[in-house]
Amino acid sequence: MANKKSLNSNEKTARKNVLFNSEEINGVSIKGYDFNSGVDYEKILDSYLSTGFQATHFAKAMDIVKKMIDEKVTIYLGYTSNMVSSGLREIFRYLAEHKKVNVIVTTAGGIEEDIIKCLGDFVLGEFSSSGELLKKQGIGRIGNIYVPNSRYCKFEGFIVPILERLHQEQKNTGKIIKVSEFIKILGKEINDVRSIYYWCYKNNIEVYCPALTDGSMGDMIHFFMYEHPDFKIDIAGDIHDLNEYTITKKKTGIIILGAGIMKHHILNANMMRNGAEYSVYINTGEEWDGADSNARPDEAVSWGKIKKDSESIKVFGDATILFPLIVARTFAKR
Repeated sequence: MANKKSLNSNEKTARKNVLFNSEEINGVSIKGYDFNSGVDYEKILDSYLSTGFQATHFAKAMDIVKKMIDEKVTIYLGYTSNMVSSGLREIFRYLAEHKKVNVIVTTAGGIEEDIIKCLGDFVLGEFSSSGELLKKQGIGRIGNIYVPNSRYCKFEGFIVPILERLHQEQKNTGKIIKVSEFIKILGKEINDVRSIYYWCYKNNIEVYCPALTDGSMGDMIHFFMYEHPDFKIDIAGDIHDLNEYTITKKKTGIIILGAGIMKHHILNANMMRNGAEYSVYINTGEEWDGADSNARPDEAVSWGKIKKDSESIKVFGDATILFPLIVARTFAKR
């Protein structure tokens, strides 16, 4: 009898701790797409909002980009060089060709690899390929993308005459060219409709690259300076221009794919106007190490880089999968 009473007491305790009443909450009910309705890609994307996890963050990102477009805010697009290594390069080219963004910030590879792809293709490979074997074959690996070293030889043939001309102008006039001006010249000289920066040149879209020397471009400038040690490129003028441009904008929106210097460059420029109204991050980084690269939008709010009442989201995911869908749902529909 005592054991039965003890059991009843244990049951009451367990039930009290587990099966207690909760408050009712209002909100979006969690539901996924019903394939009994057939295959409707628009509705599949709509269903992401009520799916939960990163699908919902992704859906919110699409909504925020739509608002950027509808409100005609000044849009800053930032991406890392590996995005241009991939097929996202054609997405960026589309956005530049049709004047869908106002400012681009990227890294050295994000400039040079667009130009290099006009001179020769990159080829799909394997993540698991032997680096030692590829080195013997003269092939560089970017994830599962192969880049034959001959592409960089062709790039040298393209870039050196431009550097020689700029150096002669520098000696004649004393003017040191800004990085953004240099990128415009590259876009003009490549004269190829497949190029992002050809269209940026044609449509007067400013492109900033705060780390131009961190790549093959830096190699070429290094080799060039053996014979022309007085050659210079101005980075100070670009940061002043970008900040002055940003201060004057009524509303801004930022789309950042990946992380690193281009992310901080865009955010820091928006700090000059006390923050952006809209922001979308897509990257895979966690913020435990304190790096700005991986930080969520809320950290940028603390610095005044994003407004406290902004609409912002970070999507944890691969931009090569997610960004084409965002563009299809937003920029390409308008």
